[in-house]
Amino acid sequence: MNRRKAIQRAGALAFGLASQAEAQSSPAIVAGIRIVDSKIAKDATELSRGVSAPYLFNHAVRTFLFGSLAGHARGLKFDEELLYLACILHDLGLTERFSGDLPFEIQGAQAAKRFLEEQAYARDRAAIVWDGIAMHPLRIGQFKRPEISLVGDGAGADVLGPDLSEINSSRVDEVLAAFPRLKFKDSFVTACAGVVRKHPGGASQTFMRDIRERYATDFHPVNFCDRIAKAPFPE
Repeated sequence: MNRRKAIQRAGALAFGLASQAEAQSSPAIVAGIRIVDSKIAKDATELSRGVSAPYLFNHAVRTFLFGSLAGHARGLKFDEELLYLACILHDLGLTERFSGDLPFEIQGAQAAKRFLEEQAYARDRAAIVWDGIAMHPLRIGQFKRPEISLVGDGAGADVLGPDLSEINSSRVDEVLAAFPRLKFKDSFVTACAGVVRKHPGGASQTFMRDIRERYATDFHPVNFCDRIAKAPFPE
């Protein structure tokens, strides 16, 4: 084995040991919520951890925890694995590896779909994960099944603050202690701004449009009224 290959192998081994140590150090239960530990959940966790900055990965886990706490407070029955997969993968579209010209939520949903297909995950279950990710910043998601609606609820709770009538402050403190925010506010907006600067056409009618208007001021989207006027009809 030559010196270069030996260094690469040593680096890969060190990375693997670090990832394993991180996985082992993650708590099994946080604020009364069990972190899903099925094989597919563990694989999805490693994908999310591997492509996401630490602040973004922690946000993904907190999204699951807050979504689960909200679901239990409302007496909802939901598939924990489906909710976990959708939450842990819901921001893949904001990462360097998976960002693109589609809205970030669609980019992420497509990336998650490909990952689940590679793992031979059931197609009907993968479809629910896709919906949970694709709809999480949209109001329509609130009217879907819990495994979909709670992704948006969990993400919203972590970004804008949880409803303390559903999730008491002690539970919030437990979640934040287990998965710290790591200056999430500034880091998240900066990441979103980077995506919309690179792919301004993908800023959909969600909070990403607001970020585009603030940080990609040179981009001028086509107005819907102009598109109607140019439609190929005589009237």
